[in-house]
Amino acid sequence: MIKKIIFQFLFFSFLLLETVFAAESGGMPQLNPEFWVSQIFWLSLTFGILYLVLSKIILPKISANLESRKTQISDNIEAADKQREESEAKLKEYEKIISKSKSEAKNIFNQVRENALKDINLKKEVLDKQINEEIKKAEDEINQLRKNAPAKINKIAIETASELTKKLIGAEINNSSISAIVDDLSKRNGDKYYDN
Repeated sequence: MIKKIIFQFLFFSFLLLETVFAAESGGMPQLNPEFWVSQIFWLSLTFGILYLVLSKIILPKISANLESRKTQISDNIEAADKQREESEAKLKEYEKIISKSKSEAKNIFNQVRENALKDINLKKEVLDKQINEEIKKAEDEINQLRKNAPAKINKIAIETASELTKKLIGAEINNSSISAIVDDLSKRNGDKYYDN
């Protein structure tokens, strides 16, 4: 309550003094040429100090932060490119393993077929049926490997990317963000690696 009364007293006193000074001066003092020199001096001094503070303190900090971010972004892009190349190499290695496994399986089945034909006790019809079942089982296993391999490769890529970003920038990145990037890359490039 006392603060309110003091504030009102000061406010009305200031208004009263303002009207007295305005009545005495007869206009706005900033338009009076007598005060222009002092106004220009204080204007120059104020803006000079503001310029020095901005140019020597604030702007160097901002430019250093921008440069740091630029460096960090370029490092992250470089790490992502390296990770993509490693993933592509793993996919090519996987493709070679699948083709090698198919050729080995065909060779084994051909040898079994030749050995079985030599055996007189087995009928050709039963033998072909058994071999076809074995081929189908082997192809099912290969297809199962083919279906499971992209998920395993994506998991490896996500873990590797997470570790790289943690080492590069010193902060953990949400695995869902990395997973989204890896899924996007595998969707874009997946068709050329998973064709029959």
